[in-house]
Amino acid sequence: MDIDVSGTVKDVATVRRVFGEPTVQDGVTVIPVARIGGGGGAGSGKQEGERPGEGAGGGFGLGASPAGVYVIKDGDVRWRPAVDINKIIAGGQVVAVVALLTVRAVARMRLAARGRRRH
Repeated sequence: MDIDVSGTVKDVATVRRVFGEPTVQDGVTVIPVARIGGGGGAGSGKQEGERPGEGAGGGFGLGASPAGVYVIKDGDVRWRPAVDINKIIAGGQVVAVVALLTVRAVARMRLAARGRRRH
């Protein structure tokens, strides 16, 4: 069996698969844009030993996320990025944790310095 992997990937990895066709309404054209990434892997098996001929494997993964849209109105093209609230929240949490750890470390250093001065 002969499989055209690159052709299959091209069929799957399109903006239309994720968002649909560009839309025109009231003189405004909206063209959706996606970030698409993929990867693949393969395995092998033993040729000798207790169980020769065992093993093998393979796989392929594909992911897509919205990047934004191009909006065309009266000959003017504007980019409108997609906003991922989950990434914003996760980034804020990371910043908060780093800030708390920094404040704690500074407070400990000041307490240690005060303790050394008293002795």
